[in-house]
Amino acid sequence: TDLTARVRLDSPGEAPYLCANAGCRSPALGSGPPIRPDEGRRLRSAASGRPWLGEPAESDMAEEVRREGASDGRSEVPSGQPGLRRGTRASISPAPGRPEPPHSPSRLRPGLAGLPSEPRAPVGPSRCWGQRLSLVSGQVSSLMKATVLMRQPGRVQEIVGALRRGGGDRLQVISDFDMTLSRFAYNGKRCPTSYNILDNSKIISEECQKELSALLHHYYPIEIDPHRTVKEKLPYMVEWWTKAHNLLCQQKIQKHQIAQVVQESSAMLREGYRTFFNTLHQNGIPLFIFSAGIGDILEEIIRQMKVFHPNIHIVSNYMDFDEDGFLQGFRGQLIHTYNKNISVCENSSYFQKLQGKTNILLLGDSMGDLTMADGIPGVENILKIGFLNDKVQESRQLYLDSYDIVLEKDETLDVVNELLQHILSQEDRKESQGS
Repeated sequence: TDLTARVRLDSPGEAPYLCANAGCRSPALGSGPPIRPDEGRRLRSAASGRPWLGEPAESDMAEEVRREGASDGRSEVPSGQPGLRRGTRASISPAPGRPEPPHSPSRLRPGLAGLPSEPRAPVGPSRCWGQRLSLVSGQVSSLMKATVLMRQPGRVQEIVGALRRGGGDRLQVISDFDMTLSRFAYNGKRCPTSYNILDNSKIISEECQKELSALLHHYYPIEIDPHRTVKEKLPYMVEWWTKAHNLLCQQKIQKHQIAQVVQESSAMLREGYRTFFNTLHQNGIPLFIFSAGIGDILEEIIRQMKVFHPNIHIVSNYMDFDEDGFLQGFRGQLIHTYNKNISVCENSSYFQKLQGKTNILLLGDSMGDLTMADGIPGVENILKIGFLNDKVQESRQLYLDSYDIVLEKDETLDVVNELLQHILSQEDRKESQGS
């Protein structure tokens, strides 16, 4: 199936790419009749007067790739195809039995059918129904999910290609824990963070729970406020963590109670967690968990889920118990949302031992997680995947500008797991190295 029409919008914040191959009814294009090949230019002109992205206003590289594709019979993807490098090719075929998407009238602009009615994020490959699109040389089908957004799909392709060429021998994973590896919500109800698990447990007095809840309601909106800078948030985060730690230390928490607290909680890891942890372990890929939560709690969660493997290294706020087993404080430097970098790692020699692991897959859910790899020596390639869990509309553009791949209200690790399989594929790596 040939891609036959592309529309480019130039208004700030609007989707730069809307796919319209003949017979495709994409949610991004509404539920009207399929766009015919001869309609592409009319829509383009009506939208902005800009040249169609498939015309020769592109780089020499894109032109060369296009010429190479003319002889192999595969579809040519016009520059800007979401999920692909500008000018590269992909095998595209109809997905048999795929239902047409429901009509989404809120996405239509009156008088200009098929164009967005409001500024929207870039439309990812997942937004085009009835197609299968391959990334690099192997298919990563989870990138077709409606939860996947990418501002620079060409850049993503280049990074993934580099990670695949390096394979597992050069890969390490750095991840946040709360609301990244653990779930944000389940069946419409918020899941607890490592702090929430302790705060809401029966070993915490009712009075203390009220005080901790008051802190949460005061400081959490500041933490996720997209209109405040990290510098503005820093003192508030230090205040929040310090006050919470002081309150917990007054509760006479005993070390042996931690396992029971976790067992009685509603803590959940994201769907696909077992595949994620086991894949990394089986392939000898280090997993560095960098968390501003409570290390004892999150470590116990992973243990009880039976995926705590020797390749895992955790840096977090660990409890300090006295000789009688009662909580008396927290060890080491305070770690909060916005100081997560190598400077707070007591044992920075960990990364010195990983020389040769120059490729990083970074997973986070906040702006503070973007710095988790800062200061690590010898990094060559890093792919940043961000889980956008809360204040989605207000934060979407900020996340798109900061992360390579944004997973919007996605409670699974599907994208991460398929990317790992793609990177670790022996066949793909041999083909890449031989090309």
